[in-house]
Amino acid sequence: MPTAEEPLVERMLNHAAATMETLNACLGVRLGLYEALASGPLDAHGLAEKTGVHPRYAREWLEQQGAAGWLAVDGADGDDPYHRSFRLPEGLSAVLVDQDSPSYLGALPEFLTSIAGVLDHVADAFRTGGGVSFAAYGAGTRHGIGRLNRPMFLHSITEWFGVLPGVSSRLAEAGSHVLDLGCGTGWSSIAIAEAFPAARVHGVDLDEASIAEARRNAADRGVADRVAFTRADAAAFDSAGPRYDLACCFECLHDMADPVSVLSNVLRLLAPGGSVLIADERVADSYTAPGDIRERLTYAFSTLHCLPATRAEGAKVEAGTVLRAPTVGEYAASAGYTSFKEAPIDHDLWRFYHLTT
Repeated sequence: MPTAEEPLVERMLNHAAATMETLNACLGVRLGLYEALASGPLDAHGLAEKTGVHPRYAREWLEQQGAAGWLAVDGADGDDPYHRSFRLPEGLSAVLVDQDSPSYLGALPEFLTSIAGVLDHVADAFRTGGGVSFAAYGAGTRHGIGRLNRPMFLHSITEWFGVLPGVSSRLAEAGSHVLDLGCGTGWSSIAIAEAFPAARVHGVDLDEASIAEARRNAADRGVADRVAFTRADAAAFDSAGPRYDLACCFECLHDMADPVSVLSNVLRLLAPGGSVLIADERVADSYTAPGDIRERLTYAFSTLHCLPATRAEGAKVEAGTVLRAPTVGEYAASAGYTSFKEAPIDHDLWRFYHLTT
């Protein structure tokens, strides 16, 4: 007869296997192993030659990936394991290699690894009540957030803006302006500029490294003449230029130290008839336990990243990642907006809110 603890033991062992497989996937992305396999099946010698890794490590990683079901094994060539051929199953390239694919998650393993890398600092924050700065999480977190959201922005901005009354037509006019708060490495700002060539876009973020990368990304995409980036606190940011027809906050309001002040400041910066689009986590409207996969992921990111990073800024409000719809509505009302509506945008992980006056 099973004991009471057996289900938890099994769950922890499964989680341990999944965690170690995620770390191996991180190696696969970081070292270009999946990218090398995207052009066709390889054995250990072939993978080593294409990527510059040692053949023994190539063999062990390939065998681990096959055992975990990440790679397909085409069979053995005699008894030599170095000649055993492995290939990417159908669909895996879109998930792990193609950064333009809507299914791309290749940056996720590195993102998770970067969070694990500051776990000692998070533990200290738990003890002291302090925080862990966003910059302390490093490039893995910065690139993880930027690259995971990049294909979504590039593919979906036009659709999202199209459901907001009057917004697309307004941004099609010469001289229109968009404010993109919490722009990170700039992919939301770049996507807006590409979708609406008449508009000028201003991205704002508190992280210096993110802003530097955003400028490089805009230059690489050929939109640097229409997109500007500024390192600033969104609650204090001011613009000497024209007012904004639209302000956006994509998956960043829950990370802001004073979200009501941010929204109040944005209200001051809007042109007459301008509006705000907020996208944040699609979580339940009230706490339930156990939660579904979205709730589990959101709380996990909250304890390990979002809450510590927000507390590092001397937060007045500490939402954590689990920012529920009623709370966003309360923020909007406190900031002076007279209309708060959930936008009819279908998305697995985010809810969208349209704020007007």
